Amino acid sequence: MDAKVGRTNQRRRTRKALLEAASRLMADGGRPSLEDIAESALVSRATAYRYFPGLEALLLEASLDVSAPRAEELFGPGAPADPLARIERVDAAFERMIAANEPALRTMVARALERKAQGKDEPDMPARQNRRSPLIEAALAPAAGEFEPQALDLLKKALALVIGAESMIVFQDVLQLDAAEAARVRRWAIRALVEAARRR
Repeated sequence: MDAKVGRTNQRRRTRKALLEAASRLMADGGRPSLEDIAESALVSRATAYRYFPGLEALLLEASLDVSAPRAEELFGPGAPADPLARIERVDAAFERMIAANEPALRTMVARALERKAQGKDEPDMPARQNRRSPLIEAALAPAAGEFEPQALDLLKKALALVIGAESMIVFQDVLQLDAAEAARVRRWAIRALVEAARRR
């Protein structure tokens, strides 16, 4: 592993540690301070500020982190083995999470875009927590042998475009589709992507 990849992975772990610390402290009741969260995550207050512009942004994303679907919840005993069925399960879980947290998600996306536009993001610093890729990975893991490695890699990346808050924004704000039609289009796209990956 080269130094840049190692540094990027470390920053992702630090960001995740801050979110997990904030989630734990909020679950205990009350409203933690940035200092409390940094101490719980075993980082300095200055480090916490490098990852989040302030306490509100950190608490907002931590609240979303708590409500995000988990692989162990979606793919426990009795989960389907078919990759399409498993990806559709991921999509449905994100659909429920997005519907329950739409204002917070829109605020998080807006803040991330604003920071990027203002050039406030540091190189190799994740602007957002990647919650969808681990679930897509878990969904496809049992069927990884069905795909050529390059096709599987492309499939994972393409699915990340279809599943998540950004696609919700496109469907609602750009295409002005209702929830049922948006779900129908997403499922069509997911099927098309899985079939295309199988043909490669």
